Amino acid sequence: MEQQLKGRGSQIQVKNRFLTNEYTIEHIEGVDIPLIENTKTEYIAEHPKKIVNKVFSPTVPFMYSMNPYQGCEHGCIYCYARESHQYWGYGAGLDFERKIIYKPEAPQLLEKQFNTKKWQVAPIMLSGNTDCYQPIERKLKLTRELLKVCLKYKHPVSIITKNSLIQRDIDILTQLAQLNLVHVSLSITSFDNKLRSVMEPRTASVEKKLQTLSLLSANNIPTNVMVAPIIPGLNSHEIPTIIKKVAELGALSVGYTTVRLNGEIAEIFENWVRTTYPDRANKVLNQIKEINGGNLYSKGKNRLKLHGETSYLIKNMFKVARQKYLKNRSLPEYDLTAFCRPNQQLSLF
Repeated sequence: MEQQLKGRGSQIQVKNRFLTNEYTIEHIEGVDIPLIENTKTEYIAEHPKKIVNKVFSPTVPFMYSMNPYQGCEHGCIYCYARESHQYWGYGAGLDFERKIIYKPEAPQLLEKQFNTKKWQVAPIMLSGNTDCYQPIERKLKLTRELLKVCLKYKHPVSIITKNSLIQRDIDILTQLAQLNLVHVSLSITSFDNKLRSVMEPRTASVEKKLQTLSLLSANNIPTNVMVAPIIPGLNSHEIPTIIKKVAELGALSVGYTTVRLNGEIAEIFENWVRTTYPDRANKVLNQIKEINGGNLYSKGKNRLKLHGETSYLIKNMFKVARQKYLKNRSLPEYDLTAFCRPNQQLSLF
């Protein structure tokens, strides 16, 4: 197993489909000069007019999402959000991991949204695209400030992360949980730290993730575990083990998705698996094609439909384990009636 660039998932740059030009080596003298270097991560401020986005997707059970960051230093090789980085003029490969866009006015924009007269209360996913607890959050604290706004207005929020940094905000999350205003989804892809370290190199260790789940549960913060994505031939066999353990640590529900190699991500993933696991690359790729009807990614309406024996085995393995270890557990309903505008209340006096 070989990694060319330490701490990075992608080992290549791929062409941005929206750009005419790309970096290439055009002459023989350039072969000794590395085209791709593991340069430092660059952080770029963006100043949007709004932070809340309406979601139009049959795979996302939320009406709204907000993303204080675009791009993600976690470097998960399989991440579906890589493709969206191209809209910013960057690549879905290494650019996605080392050119991180942040939105410093995000908390103020959220508060502005809540004060809009036409705003209708509905759970907001934080984040729907890239991880809101990625490494730079430790310094910028945008996610923490967004949670403070949600608490101030008593607005329901859902969080999905694979970083133990969420432990820092237990104080706010506990208050939100007491009001039935928060759900947390913790992503646990594998119990194999060696696999995790190359598949999602800058995420929390397995031990840290389990510690995080235990701490959230101990503070009565409703937590779902996403065993996702399932990659046949790499982590699919771990489904029962993961579900049993997270149930013991207090998870109220579990979910899973199979890997989706949309757009340029297929090229990035195939390069990674052939470089990192050359002995089983063909098996992994063929099984991914099987569950997607012959392609690495199903497009259009067919993207929700899985095919073949492999998908059947995954589905049933998950179903049996969930029934065995999490029977009669579920996340509590959000309280959509708690929402209030503090500024308007003060104006009455």
